[in-house]
Amino acid sequence: MRHRVGGSKLKRDSSARRALLRGLTTSLILEDRIVTTVTKAKALRPQVEKMITLAKRDSLHARRQAASYLQSPEALKKLFDKLGPRFSERPGGYTRILRLGRRQGDGAEKALIEFLGSEIKRKAEAKQKRREERIREQQEAGEEVES
Repeated sequence: MRHRVGGSKLKRDSSARRALLRGLTTSLILEDRIVTTVTKAKALRPQVEKMITLAKRDSLHARRQAASYLQSPEALKKLFDKLGPRFSERPGGYTRILRLGRRQGDGAEKALIEFLGSEIKRKAEAKQKRREERIREQQEAGEEVES
């Protein structure tokens, strides 16, 4: 019986499950948001939260622990340089899981997992992009008038 045994096996043996979660954690840290299945997102959340907690500590030991889990040095650098300070005042709950509906091929329920505050970043990037397009259009219109 599995009384009070937490976590999902994700239909994988322990080494494949660990590899999957390491890859998803690294991807989420690098990209700030990823689309996966709901079950994988729920299994991923505790791992990512542990990495953020290590980044908030920012000691050599914490860096080595995170480096042993993450799969790329870029993810480690971003974790400690950007995400640790960003969540330094927050006591927990660094991620959000949004359900997206069913996948076309097999009907698996998809979910978007992202760091809190990434929607602000996304809005700022969209605003900057619109501003650049507007400036470019004005310059093109100005150049056409001059020639």
